[in-house]
Amino acid sequence: MQYILLGCGGHGRVLLATLQALGWMERLLGVVDPDPQALVSQGCSATLLGDDGYLSRVNPASVQLLNGIGSVGWTAKRRQIFLAWQEEGFAFASLLHPAAWLAASLQLGAGAQVMAGAVIQNGCQLGANVLINSRALLEHECVLQDHVHVASGAVLCGNVRVGEGVHVGAGATLLQGVRIGAGACIGAGAVVLHDVAPGVTVVGVPARELRQ
Repeated sequence: MQYILLGCGGHGRVLLATLQALGWMERLLGVVDPDPQALVSQGCSATLLGDDGYLSRVNPASVQLLNGIGSVGWTAKRRQIFLAWQEEGFAFASLLHPAAWLAASLQLGAGAQVMAGAVIQNGCQLGANVLINSRALLEHECVLQDHVHVASGAVLCGNVRVGEGVHVGAGATLLQGVRIGAGACIGAGAVVLHDVAPGVTVVGVPARELRQ
């Protein structure tokens, strides 16, 4: 199977490095981006195929897509890209860095990504389009719904449940058994001791709701 990378910003370049580590660069047709010329100045090393219109000329059965959109605080754009191209008939490939440690029982949804140094323990489930970034840790029986992003160095202790579209910030810690509602945002470095309601942003140690 051949791949097309959507976007080659910061996260997209991490995916390129992951493809290199897997020895899969020859499977990559190239990169599609709304502003392909901007990628030249950013040092994208892959072939630039063009803007999003390029995909309208591609048979969805002939390739799989890689979601190169990351998120900082909110996962909506990454989710939007995934759903829009899935609706056009394209499938998204999962990408697992060879330096990640993954329990054999791990269940993966379509397009899930696990980056270098991540550890995912027994009984975990990752929904579609989930991103587990570098050195994140998921202990036993954590369940993450679709479009969740767990940022670098975050720790989810055992039996944590994370709702759709949640962003877990870098270095955050979620204690065992907590439930995070859909669309919530966990600030970087926060320590979550209790359940978090849907759509709420929490920050601090211990984590408290951030009121606008």
